[in-house]
Amino acid sequence: MVKALVVAVLAAAFVAQTAAALRPHIPLLLASTAVSLAVEGVLYRWQRGVVSLFAKSQADLTVRHVLRDLLLVVGLLRVGEQDRETAYAPLVAGLLAFYALHCAIQAVSVLVRRTRTLPVITRNIDTSALRLSPAPPALLRRPGPRLLAFGLPSTAGLLATAATGEPAVAAFGIAVSLGLALKGLYDLLLRLLPGRRPAGEQEVLDWFDAWLAEYRPTVGLYFSGGASSAYQANMWLEPLAQLRGRPLIVLRERFMVQKIAATDVPIVCLPKVSTLMRLEQSSLEVLIHPSNSGKTSQVLRIPTLKHTFVNHGESDKLSSCNPYAKAYDEVWVAGPAARERYATAEVGVEDKDVVEIGRPQLDAVRPYAGPPAGDRTTVLYAPTWEGWDGNPGNTSVIEAGENLVRALLADPGVRLLYKPHPLTGSVDARAGAADQRIRELIRAANREERAPKRTAPDGELARLARLTRELDQLTTASFRASADQTERMLHQGAPEPGRAAAVARATAAWEEAYWAALPAFEHQIVTDVRPALYSCFDQADLLVSDVSSVVSDFLASGKPYAVANTSGLPEDAFRTAFPTAGAAYVLAPDAAGVPELLDAVRHPERDELARERAGLKRRLLGPDEPVSQVRFDHAVQALCASAREHRVRMADRSAAELPAQRKESAPATHA
Repeated sequence: MVKALVVAVLAAAFVAQTAAALRPHIPLLLASTAVSLAVEGVLYRWQRGVVSLFAKSQADLTVRHVLRDLLLVVGLLRVGEQDRETAYAPLVAGLLAFYALHCAIQAVSVLVRRTRTLPVITRNIDTSALRLSPAPPALLRRPGPRLLAFGLPSTAGLLATAATGEPAVAAFGIAVSLGLALKGLYDLLLRLLPGRRPAGEQEVLDWFDAWLAEYRPTVGLYFSGGASSAYQANMWLEPLAQLRGRPLIVLRERFMVQKIAATDVPIVCLPKVSTLMRLEQSSLEVLIHPSNSGKTSQVLRIPTLKHTFVNHGESDKLSSCNPYAKAYDEVWVAGPAARERYATAEVGVEDKDVVEIGRPQLDAVRPYAGPPAGDRTTVLYAPTWEGWDGNPGNTSVIEAGENLVRALLADPGVRLLYKPHPLTGSVDARAGAADQRIRELIRAANREERAPKRTAPDGELARLARLTRELDQLTTASFRASADQTERMLHQGAPEPGRAAAVARATAAWEEAYWAALPAFEHQIVTDVRPALYSCFDQADLLVSDVSSVVSDFLASGKPYAVANTSGLPEDAFRTAFPTAGAAYVLAPDAAGVPELLDAVRHPERDELARERAGLKRRLLGPDEPVSQVRFDHAVQALCASAREHRVRMADRSAAELPAQRKESAPATHA
């Protein structure tokens, strides 16, 4: 409705301006033009979707601006004496010159953008040799806002002339617009000079080859995906950084460079396949894949590399035994259950190619330390999203979420942490609507909470604010609003020594301060990047979730957990179909079993599934010793050794297949 209203007002303004110019009617001309300009500002500030719609219908801002000024000129020509055409001819010529300059600026802006679009984007790498520089002002790169800003003086001058009858005012406004356009064109042309533009494509590629030869990476994390999928790569950053050797992160989408969380590991983004293939000549031996994507097939063509699929979580869903996994040299899983899952699915993954490495991310999860302390039981409700296959059993949010939350909130001793999956509602609008209703239930419970609340002391809040600033300084880079990828690359060079350790310390301190600063009984909706899911694990006495990797990960703590059964299956069949629910308290969509579940959590002697959880933990995550990070590192080193052996065999085979060099024949003798 808002978009339709904005479009209607703009259309009405143009109709009124046309009528006022033809009649002519100066007050209406002034008012309609002012309204039209105001609506343009609203469009570019709050309604970018409407701007795109206008552009697709061949009514972009340039067309609208020309029409607006043309109607002003028509109105001026129809007011007053008949010989006004001669007086206003220079004004029309000035306007035409301004629009010509606008087109020239746009053409040069495109050239500048191309010179600044490098074939390789990096983070955590010294790029001083590439002559990188700050980006041009955003106004010079965006034709819509630029035309509005640079053309405003000329339009204002024409309006003033219409009101006063003095052509000199319009001439002054047009002159100002021409001056602004000339200055913008000059600034852009300077950036095309050889000494002002970044290194060219071949120069950047040569630099990249030299950097690879100097850094000599051994193992890389390969990732490609959408903006909301970055968490799949981020969960592997810390395990990757702790590996022996020289790790590297390889991305394919330019926007993803800024989506990767804070890390000291060098990051390279290689959008083109031809650039990606340069890895074949590098020392890189292994690529680790946390997800499948369409662009994965491109890197699998590099014969010198070994590829392994680690996934971004394990569950009983079909996605955890995807047939695409057989394209990799090895598939690394957490424990025996995943090995059995692949064997049962019969998707072409051979058992000899499955390696159990545990879940390195879970090494720091605190183990079960007894029942809830005090009179508070913290429950983490972390449902998954609806998925792509339309299976109603994927998420509990739609059918059971509100019932579960109401039942938990009904217990005065429960403190609820609600952490929905970031993709909730992205496929099924019902999930998004249910998620919003759940959030409102939690907010309402906080407003009506009658139990005495503990307000955090000012010192704790001040400490949290200070630690937040410190952590932000360590983990985020500050850029101008108009910074482009090249400028960000300039400011994200090689990290300071010890930054990774400083980030780890700052994160631990922040999490401690965050939980300490919250009122003891206040329910929380956790949707920000911080605190992380595993930090919520440490706070929770009980997890309520769905059939998802969250359940498998939570088992590392040994604490009780419950799984919502929205599949329609009987409980026994549900446990059989989904082994991760084998040690879970199974909840029906009506949440009828919540009181008994909370009782078992508060009284461990009534917890009938403690032994089953311990056994299931070993099946899903493997043994406690050696720790997962050590097993992960051993698997990496073994696959690297396999890659080196493969290269040697290929080199020997290639040498054996080459035809023998012909010996130079002796000079012929003549009789």
